[in-house]
Amino acid sequence: MVFKKEDPKKALKELGDKLIYQINKGKNPEITFPLRNLSNIVYDSKSKTLKLGDKMGTRSFFNVAHAKKFLQTVEVAAVIKDKLLGSGKHSSLRDVFYMTKRTIPGTNVNLVDEQTESDKAIEDLEVITGLSREELHVNANKNGSVAGKVIIEDKGDIIDWSRLGSGGWAIPSNVENIKFKKVEAKYIIYMEKAAVWERLNEDKYWAKNNAIIISSQGQTTRGIRRLLQRLYEEYELPIYVLCDGDIYGAYIYSVIKYGSIALAHASERLTIPGVKYIGITMDDVEKYDLKKHFIKLDEKDYARIKQVSEYDWFKDNKAWQRQFKMMKEFKAKVEIQALSARDISFVSEKYLPDKIKNKEFLD
Repeated sequence: MVFKKEDPKKALKELGDKLIYQINKGKNPEITFPLRNLSNIVYDSKSKTLKLGDKMGTRSFFNVAHAKKFLQTVEVAAVIKDKLLGSGKHSSLRDVFYMTKRTIPGTNVNLVDEQTESDKAIEDLEVITGLSREELHVNANKNGSVAGKVIIEDKGDIIDWSRLGSGGWAIPSNVENIKFKKVEAKYIIYMEKAAVWERLNEDKYWAKNNAIIISSQGQTTRGIRRLLQRLYEEYELPIYVLCDGDIYGAYIYSVIKYGSIALAHASERLTIPGVKYIGITMDDVEKYDLKKHFIKLDEKDYARIKQVSEYDWFKDNKAWQRQFKMMKEFKAKVEIQALSARDISFVSEKYLPDKIKNKEFLD
């Protein structure tokens, strides 16, 4: 029972029709879908992306272990179909949680107790229908900024990314219907830290270097990843990732390039195999004399280095293995902002221009 429909409402109606058919036939109603656990996540070396494998799972109503999750999936599907798609309105993940949070009739059991339950049901529906969360009219919180010589149309509003002051344009969760009216840029820099984006924006890095600058606060949101992918595919713009010099920065880059285990089902609309890592690298520590700004690694850092270095896409990559080895040898990590010790605008006036000009990045 896995669909691939362009019409979200029709896809959810067909899911309901299938369950009603099973009930009318006296069968145990069940939902079949690709498993989203670690055992069914595969790395496709050809496309260089994480994908779901071919293992299937079943969730049925008359199964004590499945019953509650079955009900949660059906209830969330009903809420999305009737209240969101039916009205043409969009809602947040938190709103969906509250719309499904109620006591099951005849019991003292809540249909959902925590938002993680309704969130997982939405992810299940993505896998079942082949549609994205955003296509199902469910959005997450905004968490990103962008600036550059780009003009877009968003729900009838014309927005110029070069004329939005110090805050830039707040990247929404759903960027599918945004129309690019004008894109003038040589490349994109994505950075994990909003503070670094603010420095580049204040220095008008995007104007001086004909670039687009995009940030989040830590891990990238789906909206940001999809926006990056659209600009990469539709305008063939190179994308460089700027993160702290630590294993978490390497992981953020990894997610943008190859995808994540949690969202392997959405790899086609999120991953960007051509993205490159511009820094901070362990070589930068030597080149820019950053050892005085080291932050000592703890046990969690070492464990994460071991885990990430063994990922299929990293384990045979000599350049990245060298970085992981240097992290352990230094017994430390370093933040992007350490570059500001050289000069407040060192990152925008020297570090990034030189690195891009000399093609000093990791692939």
